[in-house]
Amino acid sequence: MTTEAAPPHGSAGTPAASPAAEEFESVQQSAEFAELRSSYRSFAFPLTVAFIAWYLLYVLLSNYAGGFMGTRLFGNVNVALVFGLAQFATTFLIAYFYSRHAAAKLDPKAAAIKARMEAGE
Repeated sequence: MTTEAAPPHGSAGTPAASPAAEEFESVQQSAEFAELRSSYRSFAFPLTVAFIAWYLLYVLLSNYAGGFMGTRLFGNVNVALVFGLAQFATTFLIAYFYSRHAAAKLDPKAAAIKARMEAGE
């Protein structure tokens, strides 16, 4: 299989120039990087805290509210089963929302920072 694409930067025996530590430090102190970090943290931290609280509520109710968690909703389905399945649903929803957030807000900023570093600016 052949391709018409050019080889990746630094391949074919040519070592890629790696940025110096000072360049990493200057990028880390830039407003652009601070904005990227803030955008990530403003999404990740609240959702992490909310999910942990939701999970701990489930565990505490399972341990200390057995009567409530054993309440049958219909057939053999009780509150504990619904809460347990909701844990999985919540996990997938958070992953979905994070992937959308990352694609819309984090990835473009990170790509811009990466391009600026690779260009040597």
